[in-house]
Amino acid sequence: METPDTPAKTPAETSSGTAVAAKDWAAASVDPQYRAAVVDLLGALAYGELAAFERLAEDAKLAPSLADKAELAAMASAEFHHFEQLRARLTAIEADPTAAMEPFAAALDEFHRQTAPSDWLEGLVKAYVGDSIASDFYREVAARLDTDTRELVLAVLDDTGHASFAVEKVRSAIEADPRVGGRLALWGRRLMGEALSQAQRVVADRDALSTMLVGGVADGFDLAEVGRMFTRITEAHTKRMAALSLSA
Repeated sequence: METPDTPAKTPAETSSGTAVAAKDWAAASVDPQYRAAVVDLLGALAYGELAAFERLAEDAKLAPSLADKAELAAMASAEFHHFEQLRARLTAIEADPTAAMEPFAAALDEFHRQTAPSDWLEGLVKAYVGDSIASDFYREVAARLDTDTRELVLAVLDDTGHASFAVEKVRSAIEADPRVGGRLALWGRRLMGEALSQAQRVVADRDALSTMLVGGVADGFDLAEVGRMFTRITEAHTKRMAALSLSA
């Protein structure tokens, strides 16, 4: 059964599979442009996981209790394990992990700078809502990748415990003080706008990724499908906000 943090399957995921999506890495990576797109994708994901680790470790300092601090520390550890998996995969396909991550560092760092939480609750909403928007985007792309890369990408996008923990804490805070809800709803809307802008910047800056998304490489999206993709991401965001008892 799907939960608010389990996005609906994309058309590519429910179809019988198209050319690249039915191949393994060895067969798909013969195309140098496809290989470059995958290296970009894994580099962006790897830096995202490393940044998430750093952010969660920092947010743990805002935790109101020792138990909450330990919970965030465990999530941070899971994010770092995901980073290690991606770094190992890049090395295995003979790509330099640092070089693969570097093109995305500035945009991701700027996103986190623009969306630095001012308190514990904003940090939880960002961990749940903000990270999930990025995960939805990568899942959409993963549906069109070779089987080996798709398996890895979906594995590192697994929930690290953010969802149920964040929902419980945020809903409890709103029940205790309903005024908190309005502030966090505005924060969630800001996160949505910043996350979508950041995703678009990342793709636009990398020719291989943008070409793949609009159909030039692998089983890419056409422009109409790009629009539908962002509609699905927006709908999933609305469901997550509702799960937090917040209006989108």
